[in-house]
Amino acid sequence: MINFNVPPYTGKEMEYIKECVENQKICGDGAYTKKCSAWIEKKTGTAKCLLTTSCTHATEMAALLADVGEGDEVIMPAYTFVSTADAFVLRGATPVFVDIRPDTMNIDENLIEAAITEKTRAIVPVHYAGVSCEMDKIMELAEKYHLTVIEDAAQGIMSTYKGTALGTFGDYGCFSFHETKNFSMGEGGALLIRDPENIEAAEIIREKGTNRSKFFRGQIDKYTWVNFGSSYLPSDMNAAYLYAQLELAEEITAARMACWERYYEKLSPLAEAGRIELPVVPQGCAHNAHMFYIKTKDIEERTALIETLKANGILSVFHYIPLHTAPAGQKFGRFHGEDKYTTRESERLLRLPMFYRLTLEQVDDICGQVKRFYGME
Repeated sequence: MINFNVPPYTGKEMEYIKECVENQKICGDGAYTKKCSAWIEKKTGTAKCLLTTSCTHATEMAALLADVGEGDEVIMPAYTFVSTADAFVLRGATPVFVDIRPDTMNIDENLIEAAITEKTRAIVPVHYAGVSCEMDKIMELAEKYHLTVIEDAAQGIMSTYKGTALGTFGDYGCFSFHETKNFSMGEGGALLIRDPENIEAAEIIREKGTNRSKFFRGQIDKYTWVNFGSSYLPSDMNAAYLYAQLELAEEITAARMACWERYYEKLSPLAEAGRIELPVVPQGCAHNAHMFYIKTKDIEERTALIETLKANGILSVFHYIPLHTAPAGQKFGRFHGEDKYTTRESERLLRLPMFYRLTLEQVDDICGQVKRFYGME
């Protein structure tokens, strides 16, 4: 059996967790939390990284920091995970969904401006599969209309756009370290803060509304409740698990990239014959091999392929159900313009197994089964 996902594990995770326990410091903002945050800051160039309990919580923090509230509108794609919208629905805002590009599955940057109204507060680009949205255009629009940009870079760590790390273009960027991601702490995430003047407010929100972070730095002699907030700190044991992978980030990324390129090579004959479509990575985008997907003719063909692969010991999956078609999406949001590609492309997309330590031989087996399904093996 080839699983769709196997959580990453390098071998040092338990050693680092044991160290946390022995040092009697397992709550948030311990030694390993600081190591992870420093690693991300150095790797991405962001002004500040705060580890969180999930990417969902990172996005919720960003919504609070952006002062999104009742009656506001937030522009995003409908082809994304529910957390992208939930963070703003919780604040009383309306998600305004616009269509995606069929090549990258990212928000169509050329449709955003028409969706902007006097109520628009923010734009939330989602970097699908670790491939960047067209951030130049999005940042131009944000500047023109004085909008906050919150990047959903849940899948984007180690990816860049024109040489700059994803998650660092917008006012805020959000990473995920869920077990399905390139690097994992089980459940977890990170909030990246571009502008230093927003760091203190973020620390307060993350520390239950207190100025506890300043106290620990020795900047004040006691801490107290100064604003609203919640507990967004992950356990240092989770951070210890993550740090073991960040230490080998280049190695893990290279291994995933080798599998991604093998998939592309082996499945290219099917694409050239017009039987499937392969992922598109635009010029200027460097991705992180977060996933490898193909597109089938339609949903019926996709379903048949999933069943065939499963019967042969290979687990493959489809991905998001577009949010504007879901009951909550219809209740809390609205779709601006025509749904030309979002639903159609979502029904064709099929994700193949991708994880650290997936072997090239396993990739060959998977590709062989896909080719046999199409009668080309």
